[in-house]
Amino acid sequence: QVQLVESGGGLVQAGGSLRLSCAASGSIFRLYAMGWFRQTPGKQRELVAQITSGGDTNYADSVKGRFTISGDIAKNTVHLQMNSLKPEDTAVYYCNARSTYTSLWGQGTQVTVSS
Repeated sequence: QVQLVESGGGLVQAGGSLRLSCAASGSIFRLYAMGWFRQTPGKQRELVAQITSGGDTNYADSVKGRFTISGDIAKNTVHLQMNSLKPEDTAVYYCNARSTYTSLWGQGTQVTVSS
């Protein structure tokens, strides 16, 4: 079974930067979008950013102008460059891959922003 492998989380001071990466362990048939979600305790998982096979991107209002998503859907890889990080960006970040048939999730990577 194809898995999504994430990397790049960690601890950073407010105003700093981190880069998250995600790659699928195999090919995903009819993959049309990849993205990043995040979740904090007691809250629902929320979309951070998404990129489609056509190159269209979508961002949560809270990260616009600070985060940039990039990737190669054909190669099943996606990255999230996070700049000007704020303490409220602290969360577990999950990679997501959506195809016509399924939605896959990574195991999550912790991002902690200290004030």
